[in-house]
Amino acid sequence: MPATTADLPTGTTAPTGTTLEVWGDPIAHSLSPRIHAAAYAHLGWDWSYGRRQVDAAGFRSALDGLDASYRGLSLTFPLKAEAFRAATDLDPAAELTGAVNTLVFAGGRRLGVNTDVGGIVADVRAQGLDTLEVARIVGAGATATSALVALAQLGARAVEVAARRPDAAQPLAALGDRLGVAVSVAPLETVAPASVPLTISTLPGGAALPAEAAERLATGGGLLYDVVYGHWPTPLADAWQRAGAPAVSGLGMLLRQAVLQIRAFATGDVAEPLPDEESVVAVMRSALVGD
Repeated sequence: MPATTADLPTGTTAPTGTTLEVWGDPIAHSLSPRIHAAAYAHLGWDWSYGRRQVDAAGFRSALDGLDASYRGLSLTFPLKAEAFRAATDLDPAAELTGAVNTLVFAGGRRLGVNTDVGGIVADVRAQGLDTLEVARIVGAGATATSALVALAQLGARAVEVAARRPDAAQPLAALGDRLGVAVSVAPLETVAPASVPLTISTLPGGAALPAEAAERLATGGGLLYDVVYGHWPTPLADAWQRAGAPAVSGLGMLLRQAVLQIRAFATGDVAEPLPDEESVVAVMRSALVGD
């Protein structure tokens, strides 16, 4: 059922000895344990954050087997839809997207949160784009849904979705109607150049892309914001480089959505900043880039 984070206990951190994990399949590549551990150590919280390989078929049994020490989970591919279905309550971003990347456990309930949306918004603004009217999304999967909600929050009123299967982008068009964003769809292989300040790529890491399509996307594509960080540079990033245009990976999104996750784990409220949050973010960033 839809809910706000205010429906869960707020204002206090979870008890010592709290257990947290990131689940997905594959999961060995995840950088989340590194940045979460750095934040908890800096804050002086006795929290542990591990990783576990869990596929969609095994998600519910793994979830039901957790003991009372667990405060929450981070979820990545392919578990965001599974987590959405398992949540008893949803924050507005999760309700809009149908995707949950954070579960918070409290009082026998499971709050489902989507921090990907806020992570994209915060990091795009950090790139100097505070607001925009038009944009393009490459891909039509679950992350594209979060990208569309983020673009709406950034002020976009028209978004083109370039998708391998245009029919797969129809749910995005329907979501655009709810958000007041006009969504058009173009076949990825034959997409035409456009003049937009921002292109968000949600293609999986290592996804093959015809060179001609990549070149057309890079022509007038503005800043490439590629959510991938484990397979960098991507074919699209290479095309942007050849075009002399800026491209950034998803590392900033990973960092900023993780900050929102920690807020949710701490108090149940993604809007409540962490103690001395600027210093926490700095420590997380250093852990992420290896400084």
